[in-house]
Amino acid sequence: MLIHTADIATVLSGTVVGFILALVGGGGSILAVPLLVYGVGVASPHVAIGTGAIAVAISALANMIAHWAAGNVRWPCAIVFSLAGVAGAFAGAGVAKQIDGQNLLILFGVLMIAIGALTLRKRGGGGDPAIRLTATTARLLMPKLVGIGFAVGTLAGFFGIGGGFLIVPGLMLATGMPLIYAIGTSLVAVVAFGAATAASYALSGLVDWWLAGLFIAGGLLGGLGGIATGKMIGAQDSALRSTFGAIVILAGGYVCIRGALPLL
Repeated sequence: MLIHTADIATVLSGTVVGFILALVGGGGSILAVPLLVYGVGVASPHVAIGTGAIAVAISALANMIAHWAAGNVRWPCAIVFSLAGVAGAFAGAGVAKQIDGQNLLILFGVLMIAIGALTLRKRGGGGDPAIRLTATTARLLMPKLVGIGFAVGTLAGFFGIGGGFLIVPGLMLATGMPLIYAIGTSLVAVVAFGAATAASYALSGLVDWWLAGLFIAGGLLGGLGGIATGKMIGAQDSALRSTFGAIVILAGGYVCIRGALPLL
């Protein structure tokens, strides 16, 4: 069986995303679509989004299990946020499929720049570690979880991303939970959003299953490397996030330019 250049590029792209997800704790999925379009050569931005969404969901599932084992997942908050977000993800994906591919790439590049800038901001670890969604707190927390969850899910579905960098601050805003719990809880939503987006695109025939499998395989390899590297680097997490944020901003600018050139 011949190994095609596109297959190798897909595995390498998945490795990059998996490495960043494991090393930085999120955000690698924002690079999935541009890597599939410009690195692998997927002609349709819509197919790239649908294919990337599957890989995002699988990678997030692996990380979620690890956080669950560590006790960092607040399940009631995660379930409410995820259900609202899934509804938003289906809505966002439905709208995105009606938009011209080049215009969608430009919008995606703008989002990358915004998320890169958000990554550069220092995130505090404060908050209330005892926060729970209960009958007593539901009146205060439910409206925020549903509203913010739907909004974040819509963006995740529209752009075919896991939305980790949007979900984490969204959960902290809605509940006041500490960063570590927001990260663990966010992964439940990332899995749900990614699966919903992937299902929407798959039903429209906009998923390349062969590339998705290769991308996931590369992501698993990259994840192992990211975990090992993270243990060696340790306290340099802030420097890593700053570097990653700068890379995302530069990549976003590139995507905007490449998306705009055919329209000029």
